[in-house]
Amino acid sequence: MLQILLTLLIFLVIIFPCGNYLYKMTNNKKTFADPLFDKVDSGIFKILKIEKSDMDWKEYALSLILLNACLVLLSYLVLRIQSIGIFNPNKIGSMEETLAFNTIISFMTNTNLQHYAGESGLSYFSQMFVIIMMMFTSAASGYAACVAMIRGILGEKMGNFFVDFIKIITRFLLPASIIVGLLLVSQGVIQNFNSNILIKTIEGKNQELGAGPVAALEAIKHLGTNGGGFFGANSSTPFENPNIISNIIELISMMLLPGSCVFIFGKMAHDKFIKKSASENEQIPEHTDKAMAKKVWLGKEGQSIFIAMSILFVIGLGICYHNELNGVNGASLSGISHNMGNMEGKEMRFGIAQSSLFTTVTTSFTTGTVNNMHDTLTPLGGLVPLLHMMLNVVFGGAGVGLMNMLIYAILAVFICGLMIGKTPEYLGKKIEGNEMKLAALSIIIHPLLILGFSALAVSINPGLEGITNPGFHGLSQILYEYSSSAANNGSGFEGLADNTIFWNITCGLVMFFGRYLAIIIQLAIAGNLSKKIDINETAGTLKTNNLTFSIILVIIVYIFAALTFLPVLALGPIAEWLVL
Repeated sequence: MLQILLTLLIFLVIIFPCGNYLYKMTNNKKTFADPLFDKVDSGIFKILKIEKSDMDWKEYALSLILLNACLVLLSYLVLRIQSIGIFNPNKIGSMEETLAFNTIISFMTNTNLQHYAGESGLSYFSQMFVIIMMMFTSAASGYAACVAMIRGILGEKMGNFFVDFIKIITRFLLPASIIVGLLLVSQGVIQNFNSNILIKTIEGKNQELGAGPVAALEAIKHLGTNGGGFFGANSSTPFENPNIISNIIELISMMLLPGSCVFIFGKMAHDKFIKKSASENEQIPEHTDKAMAKKVWLGKEGQSIFIAMSILFVIGLGICYHNELNGVNGASLSGISHNMGNMEGKEMRFGIAQSSLFTTVTTSFTTGTVNNMHDTLTPLGGLVPLLHMMLNVVFGGAGVGLMNMLIYAILAVFICGLMIGKTPEYLGKKIEGNEMKLAALSIIIHPLLILGFSALAVSINPGLEGITNPGFHGLSQILYEYSSSAANNGSGFEGLADNTIFWNITCGLVMFFGRYLAIIIQLAIAGNLSKKIDINETAGTLKTNNLTFSIILVIIVYIFAALTFLPVLALGPIAEWLVL
């Protein structure tokens, strides 16, 4: 427990200055880094001839999709011809067509689902100029969409996609990756361009040890909530994650950007409140600028969202840790007594506490990196990462988690408005039919993709052939694969034999639609709200900046999860738990 609490405490200490910095960067306020990065950004804008004019939601969404499409085409070509001798000391061959399709969609959508082992499936050139490059661009795309949605909901112009996209890379992702990469190298994560090393083990057998630019990938892998490992074993291998210090560094890294997005939302909502209060007084107080500059670390609106996400996270972490700590009853039924819990699939250097925390964090912040085998979790321990990907709002990935939670917030004020007979309002904007139709569509896409493709997989032979553990756990393997794909997570119950044409194509489709349909719809909602005139708060207005609203959000999220996913969960992990 002390290990878990210490890690979370470090996160809470770091998130305040990090969130404040990103808030200032996003809103063009002065930061300590401006003297350097103003010149860098100006040079990039000039070379690429980027106009900084504001876009509407359609232009913003189209720019995001077209840029992503161009990167997909270029990267697919690289994977198909990677057998050429550029940065390929291990002589890796070109990637098969459907696997290349799956890989490109996976990394462009910030999912990083891997149907291959990196040390044997990719050249160093592909690792650097496809995988690492896309880890930057996919995270930046999600972040840009998030800040555009925040601006729209608050009634501001949505900004310029290319400006937001470039600034988050140059001013946060790239410098932070250098810092985290150096910290990981200091702990023993490898970083070189050597070929793999062939050694002879003490048993007299040959074993190949991997090499390559691992630390460079590990840094952005976590900071960008990506998750794809340089090696097939991901962060459970000591080459990627040598010790408890590197483990904590990786944990904190993957929590920073999603947590900071909530801070940005809260502080921008607070700015709007200050401006509105000043205008309603018909004169701007002499020290309004100072009042707005006053240190408000989170803002009440952001605080309610942060608390709701934290409640969901803590409940999940408690369930996962409790079940892994207590293990299953198989050993005691065999006449063997032990109190070690479930150590199957876990690294001794991390143990149950850090493995349970890593499991919950990576599927709550939708990163997808793993430091233990999720396929060997206890049924209820494995239910937590599966459920959190189904919820897709427990902080979530780079930007998209907050976007999804804002949809639930809109839904919550609508439902509460119906209960009290009041027109629903959120952040001073009236929620009407168009917004609710789009919000309902945004929410239903996620379970439709997961359940629809899971039904397909259990109905035909190509899907059933991937199951390696028949029965309840086999269904859980399928659910996990599609939940991970739809939530842009990327982790898996790795017992599934997924490198086939069926799984490569279907998972690719789920990742694509799960990412871009949701973003387009959410930007459309923000675009509608940005055009609406603010309405005054009345005695009947639902307060959305207090603990009560946080609890309402948690209840709404769980109710919708139960309505959509409880039946299939009862046939998978819950049934497996009852049998054991």
